[in-house]
Amino acid sequence: MKLKLSILVFLFLSTFYSNGEYYCASIDYYKTIEDTIKNNQLLEDSLIKEIIETPSKPEITNAAFLSTLTKYGFKNLFTQFSYNSALPYSSQVNPNAELYMQDYLATHKKQLLKMQSWGLPYFNLIDNVFKQYGLPEELKYLAVIESSLQTNATSWVGAAGPWQFMPGTARNYGLKVNHYADERRDYFKSTHAAARMLLNLYKDLHDWLLVIAAYNGGAGRVYSAIKKSGSNDFWKLQYYLPQESRNHVKKFIATHYVMETHDITSGEKSAFYNNTHSNEKKQVLSDVDRKNLTKQTITGKYTSVVIAKNLSIEISQFNLYNPDFDNTIIKDGKYELMLPEEKMKLFLNNKYQILSECIQMILDDNSVPVYESKKEIKKGKKDI
Repeated sequence: MKLKLSILVFLFLSTFYSNGEYYCASIDYYKTIEDTIKNNQLLEDSLIKEIIETPSKPEITNAAFLSTLTKYGFKNLFTQFSYNSALPYSSQVNPNAELYMQDYLATHKKQLLKMQSWGLPYFNLIDNVFKQYGLPEELKYLAVIESSLQTNATSWVGAAGPWQFMPGTARNYGLKVNHYADERRDYFKSTHAAARMLLNLYKDLHDWLLVIAAYNGGAGRVYSAIKKSGSNDFWKLQYYLPQESRNHVKKFIATHYVMETHDITSGEKSAFYNNTHSNEKKQVLSDVDRKNLTKQTITGKYTSVVIAKNLSIEISQFNLYNPDFDNTIIKDGKYELMLPEEKMKLFLNNKYQILSECIQMILDDNSVPVYESKKEIKKGKKDI
């Protein structure tokens, strides 16, 4: 109750001081961004703790308020704490990031540009979940560098799923991992778990670049780098981090850059996209491939993400078989589904269960799976 009252008071004062003659008073009170962050930190920590520990859906007002605070976590990446698509990218991003971005994109840009299209359903799902926790939408690109959005991704150490959870960490955040089920590969549930984990790390580090480094190498290595460097600025402490963790952060920045400099929803291509993508041909099915597929007209509120997950097909392959599936079935109410014969049999045998899951995901777009932490997360333990 006290937390909610504090939030209301803060929002009132923010509104009060942002009008007319009180605007200067607010500037005098918050003389620097550091003061603003420091003054809000205790409230922010309490709110994060409440959201993480609440097994049910976080309250909308809490998440909305938290989103106004967590944007400051990008203070060492963007000049205005969050990306503004209306402004040139180079005028917003930290200059330290630019040289690395160009090197990384020279190798990975084609793969990332293709992912803009086939990964859109996954990005929408992640955006919807992260919004419930007050997380910046930029963080969805962490799943790209962790797994390339693949549900079947498995690392050599046993991390699995789009968010690359280790079994122990997955269980700590409420996911089932046993001989019968592995919810690390369930996009909906694992994304909720990732949101809680990211908030948990942010509560201690208060900087998203450091959170990304900790997500890769463990919080202990980040704390050690802060102590050795005497700074919590990623660009000042980066060389005290393991190279893999340091590069993980830079991969995230480069991925964000290429994903955000081309708006696929408007069809407007950036100069960067035109120069690097003009000669690339759109992937289509050949006549031979089509002959090996079976067709079935389906109706109902199906979604590509759920179908692909239940049939163990990567979303990129499903979209190749069934282009523009989600938009067409919403608009027309039906779709001529195309799948390999064995996958079609699997779909038909489970179509009502799949439809039920699709509908449930749509209805639960603003809900969360039941979460119960199994034990206290130990700081510094690498288990992701």
